[in-house]
Amino acid sequence: MPLEVVCVGVVTIDTIAVVDRVPGPDGRVVAAPFTVAGGGPAATAAVALARLGVPVGFCGVVGDDEDGERARALLDDAGVDTHWLTTRPGTATASSVVVVTRTTGERMIITSPSAPPDPASVPTHAARWLHVDQTGYGSVRAAIADAPAHRRAEVMVSVDGGNPIAGLDLRGVELYAPSVSALRAVFPVSPTDSDGDGGDVAAAMRAAAAAGARQVVATDGAHGSHVLVDGAARLVPPVAVPTLSSSGSTIGAGDVFHGALLAGLVEGRPLTDAAAWANAVAALSCRALDGQSGIPDAAEARQFLGTHPGETHGPADPGRPTSTESTTNTRCTTMSARRSEHDPAGTSARTENHVW
Repeated sequence: MPLEVVCVGVVTIDTIAVVDRVPGPDGRVVAAPFTVAGGGPAATAAVALARLGVPVGFCGVVGDDEDGERARALLDDAGVDTHWLTTRPGTATASSVVVVTRTTGERMIITSPSAPPDPASVPTHAARWLHVDQTGYGSVRAAIADAPAHRRAEVMVSVDGGNPIAGLDLRGVELYAPSVSALRAVFPVSPTDSDGDGGDVAAAMRAAAAAGARQVVATDGAHGSHVLVDGAARLVPPVAVPTLSSSGSTIGAGDVFHGALLAGLVEGRPLTDAAAWANAVAALSCRALDGQSGIPDAAEARQFLGTHPGETHGPADPGRPTSTESTTNTRCTTMSARRSEHDPAGTSARTENHVW
């Protein structure tokens, strides 16, 4: 089956410790038995896509070590195509230590560096979407720059902006999805540009769009997510999150959100609906301690969303007119049909102003 998305970037093996409290300097606490699981922003997004029934591949780097074998096996078992996962001799597979506070589910993450894939290994031909994290961004940008002109025009790039990205350039980016804190760091807004309570988020989202991103979504933790529609930021509130027990946490919830958001767009959902879908999938993933094993399949997510509906609010920026969501995602959902009928290359849906 042809792939819809290839996720490019980090795959890790996570060691997770659950504690009653985080120790201070020179302190010591006893944790529950450690849990070892798969992680990484791009890899977790890929697992979410696969769990939701979207054909997906992963491009990244692991070492020729036990963790590398485990990381590959976990992705394979999840149904992710690992054809472009490179085993690089002499490289250590990236790993993370995650400390989760039992009472709140909050976490602290310490991670080792992750090697970026060689741009030549990035399969720009394999899928409509390339989803990148902070490690995959540079490789994908270089790969698309070297791709044939028709492919540069048709590939759609999704950027997970939750972590700092060196040299970030949003020109030609289809979807930019940072956290609110990361968005504010990249696009700081002066008080004079803010429209009031929450207006700095809206102004920063508009700045991201002005920088080139065609669709902008910002995750906001327990507050839900924000989408930019016709220049107005709309709040998509969270659905009711299952009560976290000692076996649950928020590890990887943002990465799951990104995968589910793309799944919604691939299905043809408007951007606001796709964000509501992603809110629900990410909430369900918090049932598990690690970031991947609690991800629901599509049937469970639909049932959950049906019984825990969220209401879309908006606009989030006072003073701007309420807008009706346009057919922002029409191009995403009809591209395959156009290619097979009137536009085999799918280029009519894209502008020619691309730098990637």
